[in-house]
Amino acid sequence: MMMIKSLKFALLASLAVAITSCSYLPKPTSSETARDQELKANDTGSFLTGKSESGIKLDDLLNPTQSGSAGMPVNALLWRAALDTVSVMPLDSVDTFGGTIITEWYTHPDNPNQRIKIAIFVVDQELRADAINVQTYLQERDANTSEWRDIGRDDGLSRRLEDLILTRAREIRAGNILETN
Repeated sequence: MMMIKSLKFALLASLAVAITSCSYLPKPTSSETARDQELKANDTGSFLTGKSESGIKLDDLLNPTQSGSAGMPVNALLWRAALDTVSVMPLDSVDTFGGTIITEWYTHPDNPNQRIKIAIFVVDQELRADAINVQTYLQERDANTSEWRDIGRDDGLSRRLEDLILTRAREIRAGNILETN
């Protein structure tokens, strides 16, 4: 009886050792701290979007020195203005640190046979015209099959949206300056 208990204990102990040795955490790279590696290992993904990466945490924005990031790598005024400009459209993907905003397909009520999708890229930390890039994609509904087909990009609308975003960013900056005086 004692031998069976000893055998069970030995079996459980070796099983526990085997299970714990199965987990593997790679050594951090030179640019990756131990805290970054621990956070990456514990990343379970986003509950809301279902994507495998969890994205930005509020703590990363509030404590940039603790989280290892030094703030937004894109112009905050352009970012906010871009979000304001496309606020009537549902958003598909938003990447604050990559500076990318992508909307879902949007059909205007006045033109139900055409829809647009907008991709906005904020590419610089400066408030300049070349720091924003907008791409507008168009689709048209086929009258026979009722399926959507690509009809290209609307460069004129893209340029107008860039101008709107720049104007809105300047308005936000002017409002911030007036508030501080």
